[in-house]
This record gives sequence, C-alpha cells and structure tokens, in this order.
Amino acid sequence: MTRFIHDQFAKQYLTELLTPYGQVETSKDITAEVRQIDVLFIPSPEAIGNLTTLGLLGKMAANYAIFEPFRNAVSKSEIRSCMGKLFDIHADLERQAKRNNNNINEEELPRLWIFSPTASPEFIASFNTTVDERNWGKGIYFLGEGLKTVIVAIHQLPNTPETLFLRILGKGKVQRQAVEELETLANNRPLFADVIKLVNDLIAVLSARQRQQQDIDQDDQELIMKLSEIYQQQLEELKKQGIQQGIQQGERIGIDRGIERERRAMIESILQVRFGVIDAELATIIEKLIVMDREEFTPMLLQLSREELIGRFTG
Repeated sequence: MTRFIHDQFAKQYLTELLTPYGQVETSKDITAEVRQIDVLFIPSPEAIGNLTTLGLLGKMAANYAIFEPFRNAVSKSEIRSCMGKLFDIHADLERQAKRNNNNINEEELPRLWIFSPTASPEFIASFNTTVDERNWGKGIYFLGEGLKTVIVAIHQLPNTPETLFLRILGKGKVQRQAVEELETLANNRPLFADVIKLVNDLIAVLSARQRQQQDIDQDDQELIMKLSEIYQQQLEELKKQGIQQGIQQGERIGIDRGIERERRAMIESILQVRFGVIDAELATIIEKLIVMDREEFTPMLLQLSREELIGRFTG
C-alpha cells in the first residue's frame, strides 16, 4: 500500500525538520502493549527560539510533543488509539516522577498533535472540540485541556508561509501546491533544500511502484508528475552550476558531484526505509549503485531482499 510509503516519508520528513531543535524519536515503543508512537519530540531549551523557522509546526514543537500524521482522513477509532498511546506516555512519566520523589507539572506532559488531511464538521463536533483562531488560525481543533490532544485538519489551514511545512503532509492539490512553494524557497534556505531531497526520495519510490503497475492512486500519479518536474529542474540547475564551474576551472566536476550527492541521498533513504540502519555491509553497495541511473537502481532497491542486494554487488 502506498499509505506505508507516505507514512515512512512523514516520519523522515518530521525528523529532518525537528532534529536541529531537539531530541526526536520515531516508532517509539510504549510499554503497556506493543504499540508505537510515530514521532516523539523533546525540544532543546537553547533551540526553542529558532523553531519559528518552521512556522506553525515550530509553534507546535515548542513544548514536548507527539506527532501522529495520517495520509488519509483519520477515523474516530484511530483518534482514540492515538490518545491511548498518549496516556500511556503520561502514565510512564508520572511513574518515573513518583519513583524520583518529584511532582510532574501538567505543562511538562507531552501534547498530541494528530495530522489529518481532512475532517468533516460532524467528525470534529463528535469530539466536542474548540478553536482558537486568534492564536492558532483555522483548521486547529483542541480537545479538552486535560486530554492534551489536538486534531489538525491540514486542508483547512490557510495558504500562508506559516502553514507550509504542515501542508506538505496533505494530499492531492494541497500537497502539490505546498511542494511548489517549498521548491521556490529551497534555493535560498539550506533546511528547505534538505527537505526537497526527502521529497525526491518519495518520488523515486512512488515512480517505481507506478512502473510496476502497483497500487498508485490518482493523487499519487499527479504528485509523481509534479515531483518529476521539480527533480528535472534541480538537475538542470546542477548542470548549469557545473558548466559555470567548468568555464572558471576548465572542468565540469561540479555536475558529477552534484548528481552524485542527489543519488547518494536517494539510495541511503530507500535503504533506511527498507532495512533500518545502514550497516557496513549495506554501505559497501552504495558506491556501486551511485554509478547507475536512477531508473536502474530504484527497482532493485525496492524489489531485492537485503541478501540479494549484497550478493549482487559484492559477490
């Protein structure tokens, strides 16, 4: 299912954005039963002031936070499941404080942010939510303060720079437009450029599934087209930079190095999604994959097992 691909992208995406500002854990196990939190974030005190770079997402991350992004509209059952995980974390923190003879303040407990592309008025009303448009704007729905849970309807967010990093996690036209905005800003912002690399990795995975005639829906087909356009624009820019360097230095090393960086980032990302940490064995095949075209190495990375990949390039 492409939902798994988008789930993995969302985790990597939020990790990339938040890591400079604090401690990030993904797929964190909780002890009550075998369940996992998508992204848990603890901000570094010295970095809190810099979170404004991330707009509304940075405001959400200014305090201990749990992020649960959904590719499709979240269900009531999924909301309750996320809240159950939140309360398990709360209980664990309270037990730790008690063992250490400390009192834990409500403000120290994490808040749960659930990202859903859409949410109907009836759905929102069923949780008896409130809004605070003055401080948070539209599309942000707070459950009772004691529940420490917020539902974010991404497609209801205003189309402003403040919401850009959240709209990247939307669907269809909302996501495509956000990607276009991000690409425009990436030329002058290193952080944005790193995120665009993650988006390029997403296109590689989706494109491979499309070539295999697997479950690609209309939204993903249109996203592939938009991301392909952006990817080609990036390569053209790399070539221009390389040509300019070549004129000045009598060579075109810049082109090869730029394309190599793009391929390496893509290969490493796919390996991490499939196999977790890139150990020494997997690292040995990266250099051999880099010299291949993206259309050649992507299907192999997605289809072959770990053993098959290592055997193919080290045997």
